[in-house]
Amino acid sequence: LQESESENKLDGETASDSESKSEFGGSPPVPTSDDTPEVLNRALSNLSSRWKNWWVRGILTLAMITFFFIIIYLGPMVLMMIVMCVQIKCFHEIITIGYNVYHSYDLPWFRTLSWYFLLCVNYFFYGETVTDYFFTLVQREEPLRILSKYHRFISFALYLTGFCMFVLSLVKKHYRLQFYMFGWTHVTLLIVVTQSHLIIHNLFEGMIWFIVPISCVICNDIMAYMFGFFFGRTPLIKLSPKKTWEGFIGGFFATVLFGLLLSYVMSGYRCFTCPVEFNNDTNSFTVDCEPSELFQLQEYNIPLVLQSVVGWKTVRMYPFQIHSIALSTFASLIGPFGGFFASGFKRAFKIKDFANTIPGHGGIMDRFDCQYLMATFVNVYIASFIRGPNPSKLIQQFLTLRPDQQLHIFNTLKAHLVDKGMLGSLEDA
Repeated sequence: LQESESENKLDGETASDSESKSEFGGSPPVPTSDDTPEVLNRALSNLSSRWKNWWVRGILTLAMITFFFIIIYLGPMVLMMIVMCVQIKCFHEIITIGYNVYHSYDLPWFRTLSWYFLLCVNYFFYGETVTDYFFTLVQREEPLRILSKYHRFISFALYLTGFCMFVLSLVKKHYRLQFYMFGWTHVTLLIVVTQSHLIIHNLFEGMIWFIVPISCVICNDIMAYMFGFFFGRTPLIKLSPKKTWEGFIGGFFATVLFGLLLSYVMSGYRCFTCPVEFNNDTNSFTVDCEPSELFQLQEYNIPLVLQSVVGWKTVRMYPFQIHSIALSTFASLIGPFGGFFASGFKRAFKIKDFANTIPGHGGIMDRFDCQYLMATFVNVYIASFIRGPNPSKLIQQFLTLRPDQQLHIFNTLKAHLVDKGMLGSLEDA
């Protein structure tokens, strides 16, 4: 009894967990295992399990990085489609865990309602994005203009339909379990769909805001694993016993350096730094602009304390590189907590991975647990420190007003410019 009790404590299970397990009926989902390709199993058969796992993870990591480079090369539209596919797969993996518990009661509509709510939330978010970034195209087509005008009402009506369907599906003696699953679905939507939407918003600010944060998380994951594998001795957190302080600290310094170098390289290319905009004449995305001050080399004075060490008084760098330090620091120090959160979730349901999609890595959600947290931070960071009013969007909104409202704004703006002396100087010129 003492041994079994201690095992339960190690697994993070408490008395309340046991009660909820009995309430959900039956044992928790069976742990998933990675399906390592047979060719890798044969090639690595002589290695210990530790080194075999190292090689499998390394080979699959290189394959995923190669795939990442390919989709970047294919452009913004493909990146958006990949984000959508990743979102759907992550949602599927989390909902499947709940369904494995839920379906033992043979209760109706859980999976159907879950996917219906996913559709509703995506319709709401992506409808807002289409209206925001493809305004001219929407105004040009009558059906799209009507859908845009009543978009929020339609979204709310769709959600209410799902809400009523859920109420009608309630079964006597299982109300609590059904409300657990209702909450499960909505929390999953909050974590997956909302943050996937933020990733696409970051992409529209410029591909550099998409690539650098994602690359920093990938770099930190790899370098923390490498430092931990070769030098790790001190456990970091009980939720992830394999994580070590050596890996955590080594990953931090490696990621900050990587972020500075990657930002320096990418800041010199307009295709990465320019906002992604839709060209209504060609019906395609364009990434051509005059680079902002963030992406123009400037000279900075090195603090006196460091001048004697590095031997320089000034350094030329892009302002974005300073912002990259904040991004890489978050990816290294706070980003891993997304992984710890996922580890706690998996331990709660006694599963090893969310799925076995990627050998050596688990499911798609196992790879994106930190990315979603990072995407939210980047979006908040841009809104707080980078983004200002967008003139093109203000003009779009101005054009939708009635002629008398447009005239009123014109006269107000004219009076303001005359007071500042700008309109007179322009007329003289």
